[in-house]
Amino acid sequence: MASSGKMEGPSAPAMRRDPYEVLSVPRDSSDQEIKSAYRKLALKYHPDKNASNPEASELFKEVAYSYSILSDPEKRRQYDTAGFEALENEGMDMEIDLSNLGTVNTMFAALFSKLGVPIKTTVSPNVLEEAMSGTVTVRPLPVGSSATGKVDKQSAHFYGVTISEEQAQSGIVVRVTSAAQSKFKLLFFEQEINGGYGLALQEDSQKTGKVTSAGMYFLHFQVYRMDSTVNALAMAKDPEAAFFKRLEGLQPCEVSALKSGTHIFAVYGDNFFKPASYTIEAMCAKSYEDTTQRLKEIESKILEKRNDLRQFETEYRKALARFQEVTNRYTQEKEAVDDMLRERDDIHSSFTTERTMVNSVGAGSSSSRYPTESPENGNIDGKDKSSKKKWFNLNLNRSDKKA
Repeated sequence: MASSGKMEGPSAPAMRRDPYEVLSVPRDSSDQEIKSAYRKLALKYHPDKNASNPEASELFKEVAYSYSILSDPEKRRQYDTAGFEALENEGMDMEIDLSNLGTVNTMFAALFSKLGVPIKTTVSPNVLEEAMSGTVTVRPLPVGSSATGKVDKQSAHFYGVTISEEQAQSGIVVRVTSAAQSKFKLLFFEQEINGGYGLALQEDSQKTGKVTSAGMYFLHFQVYRMDSTVNALAMAKDPEAAFFKRLEGLQPCEVSALKSGTHIFAVYGDNFFKPASYTIEAMCAKSYEDTTQRLKEIESKILEKRNDLRQFETEYRKALARFQEVTNRYTQEKEAVDDMLRERDDIHSSFTTERTMVNSVGAGSSSSRYPTESPENGNIDGKDKSSKKKWFNLNLNRSDKKA
C-alpha cells in the first residue's frame, strides 16, 4: 500500500509515502493516536521553528497531507482499500496556519470565508508549544459557572475545569458562544508526562442562529460533530445530489467521558483580523437529564437516517438514470414521429395536377406560362374556351340593344 510517486494538487507533497509510515502509527491506530502523532510531528517540523532547515517545510507538508487522509474516516477507508489511486479524484484539503500567512493571503482567506467557503485553520504552533511546555496561564472555571472574554487572533485563553467523581459519572458539558459571531476554536488538552498539556480535541465554531458556538459533550455515549467542509466539497462536486452527503460530515468525538480531576480547556481566537468575543460555560449533565436523553435519542435517529439516506441514494441514482434514459428515448421518439409526419405531408403534397402539367408543359413548350390556356395540350378546354367567349359577346350585344 505504501506506493511512491508524484502527487497532483497543491496540497500534496512532491512524493508520497504511506500515511501510516509518515505519522509512525500502526494501521489499527485509533483516531486519538493518529491525532496525537500528527500534533507532535506538525509542531516538530513547523516552518516557523525550522527557518534554517528547508527540508522541514516539505516534511511538514507530508505530515499534514498524511493526516488529512487518516483523520477522515471515508478517506482512510478508501486508502486502506485501494491505496492512493482511490484518492486521486478526491479533493484533498489541508488546514491553514493563519499565523504563517502573509497579509495578502490572509485577506484572500477571509474573503473566501465571507463568501461561505469553509476554510480549515490549524492552531498556531506558538500556542501549542506554550501549552506543551506548561507555561500558559490557566483560569479556574467552576462547574455551573460561566466566564466572558475577548481573545486576540491566533491566541488562546486557558481554563481549568475541576470535576468530582459524581459529576464525572453524570457527565460534563463545556460550551462556548459568541453573540458577536466571532470565529473561534474550543480546545481540550490532556496532561502530558512532562507536566505540559497536549492538544487532544478541537471544535471549530459554527453559526447557529444569531450566534456562533462550539461545544464538547462528555456524556458517556457517542456524540458527533459536524464537519462543514465535507458538505461544501460534496456540494461543489454534485450540487443536485449534495443532499445525500449532508450527514456525511458527522464525525465521532474521540473522547466521550472524563475522569474526576482538573481538565484544561481553551478558547482560541480564529478570526482573520480582530479579537474574538466569547462566553464559556461548564455544566454538569445531572441538571439536564431530560436534555441529555433527548440528545442521545436524536444522535441515534440522525445516524439511522444517515444509513437510510445511503441506501436511498442508490435507489435515487438508479431511478434518475432510468429517468434520463426514458427522457432521452422520449426525445428520440418525438423527433422520429415528427420526421415521419413531415415526410407523410410531403408525400401528400406530391399528389397534384399542377406539378404534372407543369412538367408536361416544360417538355412541350417553354413559352407558355399557363398550360390550361393552350389547346395544343390536347385538352378539351381549348374548345370550351372559344364557346365561352362567343357566349360572353352575345350577352354584351344584348345589353347594347336594350340600352
